[in-house]
Amino acid sequence: MRRGDVDDDDAMRGMPDGDGATPAGGIDAEVASQPACWLRAAGLAASVAHLLPAPGERVAVTGCGTSWFIAQSYAALREASDQGETDAFAASEMPARRRYDRVVVLSRSGTTTEILQLLDRLPGAVPTVAITAGAQAPVAEAAGATIALDFADELSVVQTRFATTELALLRAHLGQDMTEVAAAAQKALAEPLPAALTGATQFTFLGTGWSYGLANEAALKLREAAGMWTEAYPAMEYRHGPISVTGPGSVVWLLGPAPDGLPAEVAAAGGLAWLSGRDPLAELVLVQRLAATVARARGLDPDRPRNLTRSVILAPPAREGDPPDPPGDLNARSFVTGLGPR
Repeated sequence: MRRGDVDDDDAMRGMPDGDGATPAGGIDAEVASQPACWLRAAGLAASVAHLLPAPGERVAVTGCGTSWFIAQSYAALREASDQGETDAFAASEMPARRRYDRVVVLSRSGTTTEILQLLDRLPGAVPTVAITAGAQAPVAEAAGATIALDFADELSVVQTRFATTELALLRAHLGQDMTEVAAAAQKALAEPLPAALTGATQFTFLGTGWSYGLANEAALKLREAAGMWTEAYPAMEYRHGPISVTGPGSVVWLLGPAPDGLPAEVAAAGGLAWLSGRDPLAELVLVQRLAATVARARGLDPDRPRNLTRSVILAPPAREGDPPDPPGDLNARSFVTGLGPR
């Protein structure tokens, strides 16, 4: 481990046992552990503050899949907090020559090819910090500093608690109190899933500001785990085309405040506008529960969705003179899989 890295043992030394944030197998246990994980991450914020963006820095934050959507939420939160200009990119799309004071990379596995390639492309003078699930992951060697949230790692391929825990850490670093958010999530875990949600056939998630990233993540959870038809948009964009898919069986789920008149327009189109008033991160917990429940109702395994792996690791390009890939050998052509907990 390099100077400046923080792993769970260093950061959490002295933390009492039995806080409910220990690793557990299965998406249900991982979803249920989130309030405890968030509070534990919030307790880390002060000890890792020197690694995270300082007020006034121009920052890029990047990830792939779920991590990209968490990056979107953090970027919007940081700018709204007047901490400095903050851009969010999918790792494959980040302009490596654009000047930033710091780059934050988010990667649960720490093995994703696009993240490692980006870190290799960045100028060496740019401070980089990776938030990952393991201090020994390849990203920890590639980044200048590492924050390892080992306690939030997961067995499920589908990300839930790791992504929300890193966002809880980042929100706490921005000065937000996560206590009430964790309490709201606990209520979202305890309440029954409404039949209006479990029986829906199509979902559109809407967000505003930082909750737009969570709307993207909510839609992804239902696509990944349950194979459902879902979309996500900034809330004010819903009227500019997406409303056309709304009808009987549609749920328009608002993460955050609803634009004036929009719930009535959803109802007029034949859909159901769902708005709980909870903190959007706590509301995401209900979406995660729904995704697992609908998956099982469809005979699917929400922990091991089809066509998905824990990490996308691209095979290196073929060199001249290499033998051709064997027919049907998907791993040799595109990626190798890693389904273990680390």
